Amino acid sequence: MGGFLSFVKKETLHIVRDRRTMMIALLMPVVQILLFGFAISTEINNIDFAVTAPNPTEAIRRQVERIAANPYFTFKGYIAPNEIDNALRSGRADAVAVFADDYDRQIAAAEQGMPAEKAVQLIFDASNPNNAAAGAGYMQSILLAGRQTGAAAPETRLLYNPQMKSAYNFVPGIMGLIFILICAMLTSVSIVREKETGTMEVLLVSPVRPIRIIFAKMIPYFLLSCLNLVSILLLARFVLGMPMSGSLAGLVGISLLYLMLALALGLLISTLANNQVTAMLISGMLLMLPIIMLSGMVFPIENMPGILQGVSCIIPARWYIEAVRKLMIEGVPFADVLREVLILAAMTAVLIGVALRKFNDKLE
Repeated sequence: MGGFLSFVKKETLHIVRDRRTMMIALLMPVVQILLFGFAISTEINNIDFAVTAPNPTEAIRRQVERIAANPYFTFKGYIAPNEIDNALRSGRADAVAVFADDYDRQIAAAEQGMPAEKAVQLIFDASNPNNAAAGAGYMQSILLAGRQTGAAAPETRLLYNPQMKSAYNFVPGIMGLIFILICAMLTSVSIVREKETGTMEVLLVSPVRPIRIIFAKMIPYFLLSCLNLVSILLLARFVLGMPMSGSLAGLVGISLLYLMLALALGLLISTLANNQVTAMLISGMLLMLPIIMLSGMVFPIENMPGILQGVSCIIPARWYIEAVRKLMIEGVPFADVLREVLILAAMTAVLIGVALRKFNDKLE
């Protein structure tokens, strides 16, 4: 054990003295969590809208004032019907609300249970379909809420994320991405560097068993990742305003399991790569793209073709991100994420077994 701890100390000092590694390991998670939390946003915060109203009655003016009072919209004034296309093309307006000549009569009919679909027409610039869809939904809800009738519109409630903050989606995803990159990439590069420079043979002739040497090299990166976990949770809670509704102990526990899985993945990559460039390409390109595309971090898995949904099942980040969202945002008890925990535990056991066997075969 004394020799093992000496190797852990030696590797820790090696990492601490390598300023570039420390900057990548400690600053990259902070930059990414702030970047995804603030700079990269899918929220709709400012939609410029104009109004066309051939007969601007008091009811229409109240509706316009109601829309303009919403922080998502900025009123750009009244325009003539023949100016709609030019306003949208020039960018002076992102949307135009066209009120019918007989708006008051149609609304009165709607209050008596008769349809009034033609009372208002919403015209949006859909060159950005996400903005157009979200803006149309916001404006429809405002217009419907203004009708004085019980049957005008159903009540809508948004649970867990009523303000539709994009940080609620990106923070769990970026956690799944960061831990894979830090643990897998840096661990694989560290071991491959020893083989590439010829110092691995020197380590292997020491009295310490080879498997302990490998674990001694992995432990410092595990501790670094634990620091990243703490910093990410603090930033998510106090800077991005994440709710942390569920079990904090469960969140930390499943994160530590995910870190072990990523370390095993890094060990496996080190057996496949013969130089640092190859290890970086495998851990960077082959891990990063599937995590971003197939884990549910950005794109809903339910919207993918059946084949890709099947492929996503072997992406560890998918199960980790699902569990983090449930624990952090939905506030479910830890028992409700046992499926994800068991899947990640099974993946970890398989990766550790395969990685150690291949590493021993390569040493022989």
